[in-house]
Parts: sequence; structure tokens; C-alpha cells
Amino acid sequence: MQEKVIITCAVTGNITTRENHPGLPVTPQEIAEACLDAADAGAAVVHIHVRDPATGKPSMELAHYRDVIERIRAKNNALILNITTGPGGRYQPGAEDPAVAGPRTTLRRPELRVEHIAALKPDIATLDLNTMNSGQEVVINTPGSVKIMADIINGAGVKPELEVFDSGDIQLAHDLLKAGVLKSPPMFSIVTGIKYGFPSTPDVMAVASRMLPRDAVWTGFGVGRMSFPMAMQSYLLGGHIRVGMEDNTYIAKGVLTKGNGELVERGRDLVEKLGAQIAGPAEARRILGLAA
Repeated sequence: MQEKVIITCAVTGNITTRENHPGLPVTPQEIAEACLDAADAGAAVVHIHVRDPATGKPSMELAHYRDVIERIRAKNNALILNITTGPGGRYQPGAEDPAVAGPRTTLRRPELRVEHIAALKPDIATLDLNTMNSGQEVVINTPGSVKIMADIINGAGVKPELEVFDSGDIQLAHDLLKAGVLKSPPMFSIVTGIKYGFPSTPDVMAVASRMLPRDAVWTGFGVGRMSFPMAMQSYLLGGHIRVGMEDNTYIAKGVLTKGNGELVERGRDLVEKLGAQIAGPAEARRILGLAA
């Protein structure tokens, strides 16, 4: 167990809706404010998706990302920004012909999934390594597409955060590191609780963490009711933690959270009760190998 623990707050995601929580951040102003609240509560890193302000649906618009980042940077230059590249990888087989994309398909060329990263150059960009069932769709991240995205992320001077959802994703990461597509030391997030991926159990988190490269810096988390238990499991195994309304909208059983700041406060309290200290942004940059 490390003495300094990085808290990442994932403030909105692309699956949670206002039906799940009426206070879910949706507009650029709301998302930026949620990030700042998380920082005030102790998060050193914020993980950012954007939404269409009118509909609340997931968006990939560069203007929305730019708006969120500018609002955050106007008030906080230290906070580490971790921007998603996950949207744009979903395929729904058509009902009449599975080779024809159905209406829920979002699959886009890999270059388009990272164009906002090249333009805005955040500190970190997620790089999903999973190809898996997701609801009635399939998430597709082929090795070739991952390489294209990794090359653009690296070329922008941004650190990839490798999101792994099952054991095969970690094997793919090892192959990409060996091929030089990914650089060492790598940064990982072990995602648990997504159906058909890693389940949220202590044994699985332990096995997944042991499969990572020895020099990896990693965070482990769970979704839904296992958010806090898996965050603490991550800490106990030597990882960092992630909380936030992307993963969980409850502060206790049957009690909706007041917001992302409250979720960070709970995560911080649990870690500190176990004897660790929370890393501030400057310390987190050193741990993650980011530019000051």
C-alpha cells in the first residue's frame, strides 16, 4: 500500500442519465463546476465526458470539450484533466442485415475519436482496450484502431490511461508495450462491474493487478453499489481510487448523492481512515510522470 493515494473523479460519463439522478452534470458549465467541486473535495484528477446540453445525450463535440476545459482552467490550473476517447466505438448489428449498422451504432474512424485530444492536449486521455458485449451492442477496439489512437495521443504529448475491462485487454496492453505502440511506464485503470467484463470481487481485482506490468501505475474501481468497496480494494492492493457519478449515483443504500464532491469526500474519508494520505495535483503529477 502506498502512502499517497490519487483520487480520480469521473463526473458524468456517457451511460448515467438524469433519470438515474436529476442532478447529473450535463451542460459544459455543470460539468466544469462538478470538476471544481471534486477538486475542492480532494480529487487530483477529473475524468471528463461531455453531453449535448439540450438533450443530455453523450456528445463528441470539440466545442463542448473546449468549453469545459476553459471553464475549469479559468479557476484551477493545477487540476489534472483526463479526457475520454471512449465514445465512437459502439456497433449495433442491423435487424435485417447484421453487416449493416443499426440506429444505436456510434462507431467512427479512430482518428475522429481522438481529434479533441490532438486539439486540446489535456494531461491524460483514456484509451479503451476492450472489445466486448455491451447491452445489445458491441464495443469494438481492434488492435489496429488502438494503435492509430495511441499514436495520435502520444504525438499530442498526452499520457494514455489504458482502461482494461477483462484479462484479454491486459494481454493486448502487454503486446502493444512490447511493440513500442505504448510507452513505459504505463498508466492503467482496472474497470470492474461492467456486465461481461471483470466482476467486482476482491479476487478478480487482485488477479488483474498482478497481470499488469511491474512498472504500471494503476487505479481500480467498480460501478454501482460496488463503487466504494472496489475503491478500497484497489487501495489495499497498491492502486489508486476512482469515484464519481459516472460510476455510482448513491452515497448510501437508497440515498442519492448530493454530487461528485460528496462522493470524493467519502472516498477520501475511507482512505484516510485506512492510514493513507491523499495526493494533491502536484504529487499526482509526480506519481503519474506528468509534466508539472
